[in-house]
Amino acid sequence: MAPRPRRPVAKVGVGASRRRLPMRLLLPLLLLLALVAMLMLRGYVHSEILADHRIRPEAATDKVPDKILDGGPVIDTRNGRTTSLSVPKHRLVLTFDDGPDPTWTPKVLDVLKKYHAHAVWFVTGTMTSRYPDLVKRMVDEGHEVGLHTFDHPDLSYQSKSRINWELSQNQLAITGAAGIRTSLFRPPYSSFPDAMDDESWPVTEYIGSLGYITVVNNTDSEDWQKPGVDEIIRRATPHHGDGAIVLMHDSGGDRHQTVQALDKFIPMLQKRGYTFDNLTEALDSPSANTKVTGVDLWKGKAWIFLVQAAENITGVLVVGLAVIGALVIGRFVLMLLLSGFHARRVRRRDFSWGPPVTEPVSVLVPAYNEAKCIENTVRSLAASDHPIEVLVIDDGSSDGTARIVEAMDLPNVRVVRQLNAGKPAALNRGLANASHDLIVMMDGDTVFEPSTVRELVQPFGDPRVGAVAGNAKVGNRDSMIGAWQHIEYVMGFNLDRRMYDVLRCMPTIPGAVGAFRRTALERVGGMSEDTLAEDTDITMALHRDGWRVVYAENARAWTEAPETVQQLWSQRYRWSYGTMQAIWKHRGALVERGTSGRFGRVGLPLVSLFMVVAPLLAPLIDIFLLYGVVFGPTEKTIVAWLGVLAIQAVCAAYAFRLDRERMTHLISLPLQQVLYRQIMYVVLLQSWITALTGGRLRWQKLRRTGVVEAPGGPVPSQRTGGGSERRPVG
Repeated sequence: MAPRPRRPVAKVGVGASRRRLPMRLLLPLLLLLALVAMLMLRGYVHSEILADHRIRPEAATDKVPDKILDGGPVIDTRNGRTTSLSVPKHRLVLTFDDGPDPTWTPKVLDVLKKYHAHAVWFVTGTMTSRYPDLVKRMVDEGHEVGLHTFDHPDLSYQSKSRINWELSQNQLAITGAAGIRTSLFRPPYSSFPDAMDDESWPVTEYIGSLGYITVVNNTDSEDWQKPGVDEIIRRATPHHGDGAIVLMHDSGGDRHQTVQALDKFIPMLQKRGYTFDNLTEALDSPSANTKVTGVDLWKGKAWIFLVQAAENITGVLVVGLAVIGALVIGRFVLMLLLSGFHARRVRRRDFSWGPPVTEPVSVLVPAYNEAKCIENTVRSLAASDHPIEVLVIDDGSSDGTARIVEAMDLPNVRVVRQLNAGKPAALNRGLANASHDLIVMMDGDTVFEPSTVRELVQPFGDPRVGAVAGNAKVGNRDSMIGAWQHIEYVMGFNLDRRMYDVLRCMPTIPGAVGAFRRTALERVGGMSEDTLAEDTDITMALHRDGWRVVYAENARAWTEAPETVQQLWSQRYRWSYGTMQAIWKHRGALVERGTSGRFGRVGLPLVSLFMVVAPLLAPLIDIFLLYGVVFGPTEKTIVAWLGVLAIQAVCAAYAFRLDRERMTHLISLPLQQVLYRQIMYVVLLQSWITALTGGRLRWQKLRRTGVVEAPGGPVPSQRTGGGSERRPVG
């Protein structure tokens, strides 16, 4: 492990003012933007974004030419014309609106193919984008395709720019799906020619000026009402051998009656001499479908590709959301059950680890520039009710840390100096100088209660125990970030440790408060510099060597948590990356036997799942929350998120009750879930990227304030200086 660096001196020059965004931050940002873009695209093609479901009531018809009102269903207003056409006798043009639909469109196509009939499909851009293969099948089987707008708004409410957008996007989707362009258009909510009014007629004229022929209908099957097969046939059948354009639907709901009606309607009218043609076949005109090549074709294909990618990614996200939901709930249930079992077991009056442990203990305090904290730390140890020696290992501090300890002149406190070599090296140096067989390790910014050491070493009454995890608590919880970390420590870390204790796969002895047998440490080679999470690394190594690792809930230590987002980011980035390193280092336990194999097949999967994979997927909850609130269904989304929050609150309250903490701190839990978790997500994602790209992270020294003291412990000397004073937290 690289030595912990001192603050670099800023270079002055032309490029000093320009700071590039690090790749480890740029990649998560780009990934987030891409994910948001995919969700927005999905929302657009599902008519959840920019959709307009208003329908204008009937209006006057005095501005509509009589020849249109009394004319045929094919309306041509191109190049200033005002003409209409009708389908010749004994010719029927079946038209299907609102598709394609993945369930019913193939069934309708099968019926048409069975009777060698053609039709015109007025497809929407949203459905075409989602099911392009069906549109391609329509064209390949000889049918014509027409525009029905992109997301089916009433165009009489829309501006010309919105109409242009609806048509161009609809055309783009058709081009991408089938490689064609169409000149046919049917307005949403259209009916017979005589239903044209003063609001819809200007739209028809404008659409004609864009080169499109408007197609309405002669007969309306009203199949969307599901009136029954015979009634659909009756409404669709023209009288006296007249030709007709028949309106049907292949999407928008259950269309089984439509399919059944077609299977009777087509052969019945074929026997009466009718042919079922495309519109241009019925009118003996050139095809409305023309092939597209070049740039326009590739634009369409790119659109379809992006929509399909958005659909697939969203599908994966939905599955991921279901998985993470099951994992979160499963983990909470497991934690509640096992942590409750652990608390009841260790709090029984007859519970004992074995004979009371009274032998003296060596306490190792690695310290690097801890001048603001070290006095509080050492004085809290001096008040211990268990016999100890204290070794402060000064790891090349430049702020006088060692001199402060020496000036205190406390009995049984020694200072060991070394050049800056990193925390693992400092702990190994302390271990070599320790006088006793039981070793307690703590951080230089942590304070113990008088009973902490005694409580911490009692599990060593069981000769199978090789290490003990203490109960680390946030001392500076009077800030918002501190309060959030307090919730995290009590709810996450300590409930987890109870659960892992019962399962005998404790993954981490916290650096702030942990105890070890010297023999156990020596057998695994002491503290390793292979990872940035030396506490997790040594814990896993002990499991693999056959030792038990347990949790002592009454061995409380008060540590100073980071007080700024930048410091929190640095700490958690190192923790996350170091945990990944430790998991990878000890992956061999998966195939080993005995105690090591048990840890490898129980502990490693749980740690990987709950500490690395699940937190990475957990942002899906918040992403879908935001998406659901903005685009709907808003109420269901909020209720679902509140349900998740309620589960979190129950677990947090239970954890606080087990740790005998005041519930008032849980007031900030909702805000923690919204803001604090996002920081943790990005930190974990950054750690993943660093690991996958082969990056190497170094230790980063956090700035300390020295405000933490143990409740009921000695009062530390007050800080002096220009900074604002902060009241110690108990």
